[in-house]
Amino acid sequence: MVKGLSHIAIRTRDLDESLRFYREVLGLEEAFRLRDEDGRTRIVYLWIAPGQFIELFPDGKTEPERGTHMIGMQHICLETGDVEAAYERLTALGIVPDTGVVTGKAKCRQFWIRDPDGNPIELMELGPESMQAQAALQFAESGKDGKQA
Repeated sequence: MVKGLSHIAIRTRDLDESLRFYREVLGLEEAFRLRDEDGRTRIVYLWIAPGQFIELFPDGKTEPERGTHMIGMQHICLETGDVEAAYERLTALGIVPDTGVVTGKAKCRQFWIRDPDGNPIELMELGPESMQAQAALQFAESGKDGKQA
């Protein structure tokens, strides 16, 4: 039934500020925009990988409740090929990460930042020793691609 993760939708307080962050800081490219009948931007799609996008919606008004025990969406995780280089690049741009680069319990290398609205973003490198890479290898060896029909 499920083939993959298509997109994550984020309502932003300031669309231009969020676009600057996701494009200039994280390096994502704008794919396209959906507009209302009056021409106002309704959604901006940012390209991550084939079939994977972040949707940015304008005009957010209320701050979300945050906390480690909150039910619901916790964070976005974006994969990088070189977590150390990503960390250096972002800190050179003036981004102050929430953490340094660490090895997580699943043996992946990661660090955390926040977007302009305070949404937590994990940047992760999946080395061959990571549990995620090991699971992908097991699915590939069994002839499964990890996707549901």
